[in-house]
Amino acid sequence: MSWLIPLYPWLKALHIISVIAWMAGLLYLPRLFVYHAAEPPGSATAQTFKVMERRLLRAIMNPAMIGVFLFGGLLAATPGVVDWASGWIYAKLGLVAFLTALHHAFGRWRKELAEGRNRRSPRFYRIANELPTLAMVIIVILVVAKPF
Repeated sequence: MSWLIPLYPWLKALHIISVIAWMAGLLYLPRLFVYHAAEPPGSATAQTFKVMERRLLRAIMNPAMIGVFLFGGLLAATPGVVDWASGWIYAKLGLVAFLTALHHAFGRWRKELAEGRNRRSPRFYRIANELPTLAMVIIVILVVAKPF
C-alpha cells in the first residue's frame, strides 16, 4: 500500500471534509426531530420537516458517512499513519461504530416521523442530539492527544 503515501495529504483533507459534513448532519438532524415531534402529524410544518430531514439524510449525511469510511480506511491502510499497537485507535474506531449505529437509528426515526408513527418526545430527541457531540469531543481528543 505504499502507493498511498504520496496521496496522504489529499486523503487526510477529504477525510476531514467528510467528517465535518457527517457531523453537521448528526448534530442537525436530531434538532429537526425535536421540532418535528412537537408538530401534529400531517400538518404543513410537519411536512416541511419531513422534506428537510429526508434531504439532509440522503443528500448530505449518507454520502458524507461513505466518505468518512472510504478516506478513513485509505488513511488507515497508508503505511506509517496508524500505530496499531496503540489503544487510542481502537477507542476511536469504537466511537465511529457508535456514530454509525446512531446514524442508522436517526434514519429509522426519520422514517417513523415521516410516516406519522413517532413514539418519542421532543425531550428524547434533545438528549439524542447530545450524543454525537460527546463522541466527537472524545474522538478529537483521542486523535490529537493519543493518550494511550
